[in-house]
Amino acid sequence: MSKKIIITTSRRPTRRIRSFCSDLERSIPNSIKITRGKLSFENLIEKALKLEADRLIIVDRWKGGPGKIEFYKLEELNFVQKPPIIYVLGVKLQREFSVKVSTPKSLAVAIDYETSEELLKLAESISDFLSCPLHEAEIEGELNVYGRILRISEGKRAGRMSFFMVPTWIEVGPAISIRHLIWDLK
Repeated sequence: MSKKIIITTSRRPTRRIRSFCSDLERSIPNSIKITRGKLSFENLIEKALKLEADRLIIVDRWKGGPGKIEFYKLEELNFVQKPPIIYVLGVKLQREFSVKVSTPKSLAVAIDYETSEELLKLAESISDFLSCPLHEAEIEGELNVYGRILRISEGKRAGRMSFFMVPTWIEVGPAISIRHLIWDLK
């Protein structure tokens, strides 16, 4: 059985950020949303280890909504930040798609055939972090074996990420418009 992914927020989340984290939990297999409250980063690590999680996603706020997404992986009993940091332009929640969804058993990342090098790098990074396969979105037949697809495509600014239900290819969200990506974490 694969390890779990903890999804949590910064210390003072808004309702929209909490809803976004719940949507991510319903979209990513083996993920658990936890309420951060007053937990320090060290306490968050302890809680993740207790829950046998080896990855951590933290959603931070900006102007009342999700503004930044950070990724951490367990390495030698310590969580190390992994690139990229995703700065968010905006999100569309699952309830705004008006489609009822359940948590999928499997997930794949799909990238459009003609896309920028940066988005391809993002897709590879997300695929590695979530421990799921990466495919080209145009080859839909081979993607129908997965419960959900995280499609990464060109967007208003740096790109767009959204979850789709297969085999119907209905967008179910959440959808994330990316403002920009930070690769150098020094």
